[in-house]
Amino acid sequence: MLNPSENIRVQKLLEHGSCFVCGRSNPQSIGVEWQLLPDGHIESTFIFNSHQQGPPGFVHGGASAAVLDEAMGLSIWNCGYRAVTVNLNINYRKPVPLGKPVQIRAHMNSKNNRRVFAQGEILLPDGTIAVSASGIYVESPGFLDKNFDPVLEPSQ
Repeated sequence: MLNPSENIRVQKLLEHGSCFVCGRSNPQSIGVEWQLLPDGHIESTFIFNSHQQGPPGFVHGGASAAVLDEAMGLSIWNCGYRAVTVNLNINYRKPVPLGKPVQIRAHMNSKNNRRVFAQGEILLPDGTIAVSASGIYVESPGFLDKNFDPVLEPSQ
């Protein structure tokens, strides 16, 4: 699929089952749909709704943390590492409004032994960073189902 605003090819990542953030078979899922950019970044343009509300009119901090953890984890999985979150740091800079499109994006930074590092952010419609995150993930192939792999839809 070609992103017309940036003229770059992106691939839509398939949702995975009952995932709290992106699973279509989970009626309580936040419902994020992810895209993989050619440079390995994961992103989504998403509109949070009243199901993710914290303070009136704004997204709950836990919902922001969940989508950033998912985006960073997907960026790591896309690089071939089967890892789980061991540390998640979230910086809340500005409130994220409900009902407005925001951009969620993440990428893997580096790897050191079994530890894999990633960063993510949620951007407001004007491009301002509302929430930034960093995470440490540890390779744990024995913990995870060896048959689970993020699957990419063929480019359209």
